[in-house]
Amino acid sequence: MFNALLLEELGKETKASVQRLNENQLTTGDVLVKVDYSSLNYKDAMAITGKGKIVRQWPMVPGIDFAGTVLASDHPNHQVGDEVILTGWGVGEKYWGGIAEKACVKGEWLVPLPGTMSAKRAMAIGTAGLTAMLSFMALERAGIKPDQGPILVTGATGGVGSIAVRLLAKAGFEVHAETGRRQHCDWLRQIGASEVIDRAEFDKEPAALESQRWAGAIDAVGGRTLSRILSQTKMNGAVTACGLAGGVALNTTVMPFILRGVQLLGIDSVYASTATRIEAWQRLQDNLPLDFEEQSEVYTLEQSIQAAHDLLAGKLKGRLLIQP
Repeated sequence: MFNALLLEELGKETKASVQRLNENQLTTGDVLVKVDYSSLNYKDAMAITGKGKIVRQWPMVPGIDFAGTVLASDHPNHQVGDEVILTGWGVGEKYWGGIAEKACVKGEWLVPLPGTMSAKRAMAIGTAGLTAMLSFMALERAGIKPDQGPILVTGATGGVGSIAVRLLAKAGFEVHAETGRRQHCDWLRQIGASEVIDRAEFDKEPAALESQRWAGAIDAVGGRTLSRILSQTKMNGAVTACGLAGGVALNTTVMPFILRGVQLLGIDSVYASTATRIEAWQRLQDNLPLDFEEQSEVYTLEQSIQAAHDLLAGKLKGRLLIQP
């Protein structure tokens, strides 16, 4: 038996509660993992509160990522005692996820913890950190360099945004952080932002082209914000799209692409290849502060329900961990 946060569908409502479950209910994969830490992501919060159509199968254990230790394995790449990380692959949406004491998943979805990384550090980084690093790597491949001008990071107080700010600042970029949470301006500067921009500045319909401001951007918001960023991106700049908190529609024109050579780079952290994940995790281990995990908030299974509501209400910042 093990404890888990279970989501059940009652009519059109989602009921979230901590329940005692049996291991024989875990039928997804060939590797059983003791979950040491999971994290609370925006997608998890939408699933727990029922405010987003995230869950594909009911009942569901949420949690799109986790880190822990292999308890049993029928997969040749993973042995009992191995420390592993899971992010993506539909876990927490189609398959039972990591906000639980145990999880059973397919071995090909797992990657090893790099070097001396702890499970706590892995989930302080989590899916958000992986997405931020994949975005950073995409800007690198696009040839964006610090001497070309500032990089904009949207949703900067969130998991993806706050880690992106740190990565870019350490690499020598001038980082401008966009947020609607003005109370966190000082914190954003502490982690590397040189300027903080109010979200309201981007909540306007853009012209086809506006004044050139950004050498590049990591956008975790989407919608009107992404449209405006594209119209303001410099010649041969690049913008990564990795979120949709501001909406899924993209009302733009071809002008930034054909007159300035702007690149729009989609970031998929859910189905990224194993090789890409391993590279990204090693770079995250090397490029984030050694005490990064100590800057995260840790919650119990029982506390995770209220934390999900607080996250969507904009009351929380940075990385949020669940320790089952």
